Amino acid sequence: MPEAPAKPKLLDRALTTIEWLGNKLPDPIFLFLGATLLIMVLSAVGASMDWSVQPVKPQAAITVIDGVATPTLDPSGKPVLELVPNGTPIGPRNLITSDGIYWLVANMVRNFINFAPLGVVLVSMFGIGLAEKVGLFGAAMRYFAAIVPGKALTPMIVFLGVMSNTASDAGYIILPPLAAALYLALGRPPLAGIAAAFAGVAGGFSANLLIASTDALVAPLTERGARVLDANYTVLPTCNWYFLAGSTFLVTLMGWFVTAKIVEPRLVKLGGFDVSAAESQSLSDLERKGLRWALGAIAVAAVIITASIAIPGAPLSGNMPAPAPTFGPIPVDPPATPPTAAAQPRWSQAIVPYILIGFLLPGLAYGIATGSIRKTTDVTKAFVHSMATMAPIIAMAFFAAQFIECFRFSRLDAMLANAGGKALVAADLPKPLLLVAVVMLVMVINILMSSMSAKWTALAAILVPMLMMAGISPELTQAAYRVGDSVTNIVTPLNSYIIVILAAVQRYRKDAGIGNLIAMMLPYSVVFFIVWTLFLLGWVALELPLGPKAPLWYTPGQ
Repeated sequence: MPEAPAKPKLLDRALTTIEWLGNKLPDPIFLFLGATLLIMVLSAVGASMDWSVQPVKPQAAITVIDGVATPTLDPSGKPVLELVPNGTPIGPRNLITSDGIYWLVANMVRNFINFAPLGVVLVSMFGIGLAEKVGLFGAAMRYFAAIVPGKALTPMIVFLGVMSNTASDAGYIILPPLAAALYLALGRPPLAGIAAAFAGVAGGFSANLLIASTDALVAPLTERGARVLDANYTVLPTCNWYFLAGSTFLVTLMGWFVTAKIVEPRLVKLGGFDVSAAESQSLSDLERKGLRWALGAIAVAAVIITASIAIPGAPLSGNMPAPAPTFGPIPVDPPATPPTAAAQPRWSQAIVPYILIGFLLPGLAYGIATGSIRKTTDVTKAFVHSMATMAPIIAMAFFAAQFIECFRFSRLDAMLANAGGKALVAADLPKPLLLVAVVMLVMVINILMSSMSAKWTALAAILVPMLMMAGISPELTQAAYRVGDSVTNIVTPLNSYIIVILAAVQRYRKDAGIGNLIAMMLPYSVVFFIVWTLFLLGWVALELPLGPKAPLWYTPGQ
């Protein structure tokens, strides 16, 4: 048996340094607590030093020809944007004063309740958590994986990993050990199955053919960032749907290529996997019955959802003049006149309930058919179980909400957005270069802070308005974020599920450590970054829509 190739010393040192740095960071709760305290200190320093920034807004440049004003166009025919003063200079509002402390204490509960991602995740998880608890996800994955021919096993595993993101984090737990057993049954390295599954679940975390809870999670944060500049701007949860659906097939092909050409051949040379760890993955008759019932329930859910949208006069048919009423925090600087929102489809306000129905009905059908649901208390227990898994997110949401609202109340968000936006416009960087910069920035931050919502909570209020000033739409900025957020999930030691993946690896290679896992997954991360970023740039170059009512470019007043 050939000896394992020595790991490059440079790579070992880099991974060791990243792991050391990551381990020095506190968990997200204390990161947000520290960030909130930092905002309070900066607001006091800025107020004492009379910091100020002239607000600006982008507008179409005008060229006067023969006394006729016409919009200035660039060589590609798009309107040229210029920044013009927008009101009086703004300075920071001091949070370390009697009034500032009173505001924080009086609004602390309201800040938490109105934290946009919180309700989205909790409502979605009632359906997703029940379907996972009764065993529907595990049975469905085993069924689809078992009927796939050996040559198509790798792309199917990667594809299932990508699609499992609809079920939040269930794919991390279910798919890697299943893939390892399937590979082993075919005489192939089980670690290659784990790598392909992990690449799909984590490396392709943002891609999906369906609208998932993650889409509904990031859209409100993007919208809040956009409204730093444009109080009327609305971001739909479906705004990246077309791009992410196309990315699903791209990630599948990339994962297949890396597994077949790089990872699996190397693992074959290494050898030494433990064949005693193989398990039967066949479905019982009861599980097959449950899947048939679940399929029928999916059809029922599809009919209900389609009818509620397509039938004229149905509750979600047509457009509405404004979003459904919300009860947000007390405005810091109320506008002189209430903003009017652009008309949008009614169904856009019901995506999260659709996710709930889409998972709840099949989960109930499967549970009743298999006997895992025999009485109403079983459903209640599944709901409680799903909420228990959300406890870390609920805890983080409280502190994230305080950070967001303190940042907004201090006006530092608007000051930073205006200063950064003016710098971006002055630099006159090509838009493709700006998008690549966003992807790379998020990749680096993702190594040290793996939580998707935590990163975008902190970044959206800065990046979205800054790139709007450069003419890039919030929806396109979010798409670049989703790419960067995915590709380093498989190599960050701070991924909360990396211990679960490592445990699956150690079933077949007892001496494996975190370094072995990162080294195995690094080729996926490199290839995903290069190809997926080029795919994003190609999508933009072809002027393809990112999703329904999701423009590529930001034009003021539209």
